Amino acid sequence: MKIVVQLVLWIVIGFLGYLVFNSVNGPVKFNKIKQVRYAKAVENLRDIRTAQLAYRSITGKFAKDPAQLITFIDTAKFTLTQRRDSSFIRFNKILKIDEPRDTVVIDTLGYASVKDSLFKTGNHKKMMKIPIEGLDANFEMDAGFINKNDLRIPVFEVKVSKDILLHDQDKDLLSQEKEVQSVDGVNGPFLSAGSMTEVKTSGNWPMTYGANDQ
Repeated sequence: MKIVVQLVLWIVIGFLGYLVFNSVNGPVKFNKIKQVRYAKAVENLRDIRTAQLAYRSITGKFAKDPAQLITFIDTAKFTLTQRRDSSFIRFNKILKIDEPRDTVVIDTLGYASVKDSLFKTGNHKKMMKIPIEGLDANFEMDAGFINKNDLRIPVFEVKVSKDILLHDQDKDLLSQEKEVQSVDGVNGPFLSAGSMTEVKTSGNWPMTYGANDQ
């Protein structure tokens, strides 16, 4: 009986030790996986934002359709210009004299491929895919206009839910992660760049994952 009791105690001790270890190791493992996946997702978000800013510089708006944005990168060209100061003479009909006037002349120097300028490696082809092995999902993207101070301003937003990025992780830890409000963390339930309600193109990740504005 004594041996049985000792055996049971050892089993209980072992089980309790496992629970303690798991309670400590679980969050550590979760954070390591989270950081790796966030870093990969941020890399794609930055590429999408770069593409969107190029799209706006040429079209005056942001792209709503991912396929259209990728096609734009493959086919569009930047116009290369040069600004220079100049002057001309204008006749003043009232004073009956010639008057010198200053002006700025913009010369077109040529054109440069958007793809060759920003995406030489061709990584834009996969930028809309969530970069997690075994996961077949895409970033959500939207674009449109908002009115600010009587101005119609183009906006865009691209995001991915933490539920998708961390779909195979501990649900309690995932639930806590979605409630994060910290300068060192990704606040809220999404990892995102841009906004459909504010005039901004910055991301909501901390600088530890790379520049969050452009």
